[in-house]
Amino acid sequence: MRFEFSMHPPLPPIQLELVEDVSPSAPPGFLRLVRRRLVAVYPDGERSAPFVYDEVDRRSLDAVVIVAHHLDPEAGRSVYLRSALRPPIVFRDRNRSPMPELDPPSSIWELPAGLVEVDEQSSAGVRVSAARELEEELGFRVEPTSLQPLGPSVFPCPGVIAERHFFFEVEVQPSARVEPGLDGSALERGGTVFSVPLVQALAMCNQGIIVDAKTELGLRRLAERLAAAGGAV
Repeated sequence: MRFEFSMHPPLPPIQLELVEDVSPSAPPGFLRLVRRRLVAVYPDGERSAPFVYDEVDRRSLDAVVIVAHHLDPEAGRSVYLRSALRPPIVFRDRNRSPMPELDPPSSIWELPAGLVEVDEQSSAGVRVSAARELEEELGFRVEPTSLQPLGPSVFPCPGVIAERHFFFEVEVQPSARVEPGLDGSALERGGTVFSVPLVQALAMCNQGIIVDAKTELGLRRLAERLAAAGGAV
């Protein structure tokens, strides 16, 4: 069944007006707290009482996510994952978790990803960013033009940050992989890179082994693309 866009209701035309920027002053850092006093204006003209809303901003706002895949003669279509050490997960307060046994102790499995730099704010620049991150995190050097968009961009956490994720897929040759150069971060050193059949990676999502949302989305988008093209998943 094909669904037309007209089948969903229009989004309500609610507007937000900035009353005052009350962001706290702080030394420059990777993240910046933005605090605004806002008023919501509804379609009937009614206005809400002023309220304060906090969000997070950073110099390089958006990010790329890359699904590097290859056809393994024995395992079928396979994808590359790498471990990622995420401090917020390491220091997550288990006493505030309804099911603490589900919280990973440290690293998690992810697709390679990274920030789009300020001088890469274009469709061509985003591909350059994806090619750079692929080489840094997996060790594959590809031409930016070989990276194919994998569906539309998404907002991973729109209630907190206006970051967009741009998804790409690229077919790679395992024999061309070298030791990743990494970005010099202490968090990337000592990471593990491995290739896994796509069907197994999807099973890892279903089993809660892969818990990173952008990774699951990228894997499922690739599976859908391959299925639509009549290829093996």
